[in-house]
Amino acid sequence: MNKKIRVGILFGGRSAEHEISLLSAKNVFEAIDKKKYEVVLIGIDKKGQWFLNDTSRFLLRADDPKLIKLSKTSKSTVLVPGGKGAKQLVNLQSGQSVRPVEVIFPILHGPFGEDGTVQGLLKLADIPFVGASVLGSAIGMDKDVMKRLLKEAEIPIAKFMVFERSSENKINFINIKNYLGLPFFVKPANLGSSVGVSKVKNKEQFEQFVKEAFEYDNKILFEEYIKGREIECSVLGNEQPIASVLGEVIPQHEFYSYDAKYIDENGAILKVPAKLPPRLVKKVQELAIRAFEVLCCQGMARADLFLKCNKVIVNEINTIPGFTKISMYPKLWQASGISYTELIDKLIQLALKRFKQEKKLKTSYGNKK
Repeated sequence: MNKKIRVGILFGGRSAEHEISLLSAKNVFEAIDKKKYEVVLIGIDKKGQWFLNDTSRFLLRADDPKLIKLSKTSKSTVLVPGGKGAKQLVNLQSGQSVRPVEVIFPILHGPFGEDGTVQGLLKLADIPFVGASVLGSAIGMDKDVMKRLLKEAEIPIAKFMVFERSSENKINFINIKNYLGLPFFVKPANLGSSVGVSKVKNKEQFEQFVKEAFEYDNKILFEEYIKGREIECSVLGNEQPIASVLGEVIPQHEFYSYDAKYIDENGAILKVPAKLPPRLVKKVQELAIRAFEVLCCQGMARADLFLKCNKVIVNEINTIPGFTKISMYPKLWQASGISYTELIDKLIQLALKRFKQEKKLKTSYGNKK
């Protein structure tokens, strides 16, 4: 009998997307192949403290997306980076090490988890992890940098404007309206799941929505409203990524908001596969893979695109997409013939393969060790 691989599922976190992460972790834990993997649950609370969680009861009110909460234990934990054999979790109360994990599956959305911070820690700890590495994660989180790189690669995107908090006094409704038209979106540059995103229809709403966006980030984005079909494509792989069948999102709310994505099961109609002619499907898939590669992604990502008069426009890439039961990333792979359990397995194996390749690289000059 083969030895089980010890997988740490890392979830929760300090961002405004904490609850989404809990929902995603619940679904991954339930779907992972327990015959092949031994699961270690590592929950991060909203203050950033790490806990080892009991697999039998790691969430409170798990069936209610609005009230779901991390069940904290007394096992406050830290991941120790360092030399040989340092892939270990240490109990802060006893000071004793816990049996090491062999790979981490981070299901952290937003800042302090999806932005390269945790990925950097895991690289220092010399442990494999699922998903994009430090650079790809950081790029994928910052919508401003992401869009500039896509534009440089001549990948079609919507028009946008960016303002830092330090230049807040230069934000002018008339200038933005003249460039982007009405309505337009305002959103935090470094956040996902439509948190802090508002659709501006008139000047009366403008100041309040700008204020709300600045509550989540010191840099905000104003973006052109594209009136078209919302198409999503899941991408999987490292050197030779593949694209899933396409899905179409038809929001039943004002737009594909946080509630529509995670709270209201009737918040959007999800058409999988999307009804599109084969040549257009191929075009979208090729563009999704190209964006994945341009933005230095690895492992997994979900590409969000718009389709307007047969013109494909890339909206953004999500490097740790939602894994809830109504999330598009796993749904699209299920429709492509890869089950939820198989998908988790493939992602873990991609992480282990990348780690093995990186270990072959020299870390010193010449023949020195």
